[in-house]
Amino acid sequence: MPVKILIADDQPQIRNLVKSMLSEYLVLQASSGEEALRVVRESQPDLVIMDILMPGMDGLTACSQIKADPATAEIPVLVLTIIDHDLNRRFANNLGADGYVTKPFTAEQLRQAVVRHLKPAEKTGPAV
Repeated sequence: MPVKILIADDQPQIRNLVKSMLSEYLVLQASSGEEALRVVRESQPDLVIMDILMPGMDGLTACSQIKADPATAEIPVLVLTIIDHDLNRRFANNLGADGYVTKPFTAEQLRQAVVRHLKPAEKTGPAV
């Protein structure tokens, strides 16, 4: 079973960039917090990468709801945002985020964050 990663960002170019950087994984996409919650509940990804600033339901609210649901609470959530303030990091952590990646990021920074938050059996990606 391939490792599934959900990227939730309202900017298609960011979603496509993350998908290309993580091509060894099955990357699902969502363009809003509401869509991310639906995909998480339906697909049970192994990891969620979530932008904070999205129209409608923001990423912090979606993260909080993922962590509040016993069916999805164990799914790691990485917050991906252009806002790099210590207060935002603490706020994201208080809402259950497991990690924080700041835009702009390199492919290596993103891969390291992903590997750090996947369960040990998932870290190598799909079997070839």
